[in-house]
Amino acid sequence: MKFKAVALIGAAALALVAGSASAGDLACLITKNDTNPFFVKMKEGAEAAATAAGLDFQAYAGVKDGDAAPQITAIENCVAAGAKGILITPSNDSVGPALKAAREAGILVIALDTPLADTEAQDMTFATDNFEAGLLIGKWAAATLGDGAATAKIAMLDINHDNISVDVARDTGFLKGFGIEVPDLTVMGSETDARVIGHEQSDANPEGGQKAMETLLAKDPDINVVYTINEPAAEGAFQALKAAGKTALIVSVDGGCPGVANVKAGVIGATSQQYPLKMASKGIEAIVAFAKDGTKPAASDGLSFFNTGVNLVTDAPAAGVESIDSAKGTELCWG
Repeated sequence: MKFKAVALIGAAALALVAGSASAGDLACLITKNDTNPFFVKMKEGAEAAATAAGLDFQAYAGVKDGDAAPQITAIENCVAAGAKGILITPSNDSVGPALKAAREAGILVIALDTPLADTEAQDMTFATDNFEAGLLIGKWAAATLGDGAATAKIAMLDINHDNISVDVARDTGFLKGFGIEVPDLTVMGSETDARVIGHEQSDANPEGGQKAMETLLAKDPDINVVYTINEPAAEGAFQALKAAGKTALIVSVDGGCPGVANVKAGVIGATSQQYPLKMASKGIEAIVAFAKDGTKPAASDGLSFFNTGVNLVTDAPAAGVESIDSAKGTELCWG
């Protein structure tokens, strides 16, 4: 993949994946990488919206998830090119100073999917309400079990034990939705309910999900409810259960096409679907408004961020829990 000639700093660490450079109304998208289907869909949404609005568009992607240096380079490139706005899925908080410098240069900065710890590093976050995503699958699981929810044995498959914001929100949302008291919503594992068998690290991938599920089954072979941070972890949990000759109600979050296919196949009972394309396209709309008259986006009512929506996807709807089926989920999925 070739680089665009826009005075790239450290070009070997970056992939300039779309668009043209201009000193006019330019929008930049910076993602963690350019291979994750979630980020691919973001780029699709941002590029289409920018084209429709007549904005010049540049999309940058880091080499690997978690490496902030390529993102910092991309931010500097966008500032130098006179961008009106930057959309970014931050690799970590070390990109904050570069983003603050971009804001000081008069650029609108919108974090997509994950906010930065420093509130001065972004004007707004456009994201899924991850607590609501967890709440929906928790309510669905409890309603599906009915009276059996009172004696459920629950496995919690998180990303890791670092209390990452998205991890905490989905985890605690699920527990609250299931009807379990959560004393501290800012960390995972503050609950004392005996129904929770344990929290294990899945690394949000199938291999980690399988290992985590095996660990928890060794602790209690009668687990019958499995919460997973995402659908790849759910796939791993399913394989561990299958190998052990066990079945359980598995719930998850993301709504990618493989995950929705697993809902249809019965591997996952329900998943909460988020919308990366909408995050990015709405972000471009915000940049257009800012470029026109300086208007900045506002947070959704009752939240500290702009909520891009979530739907519960299941083919076994539960009373009192609004949902869409896997056919509709397939129409809206990504990846």
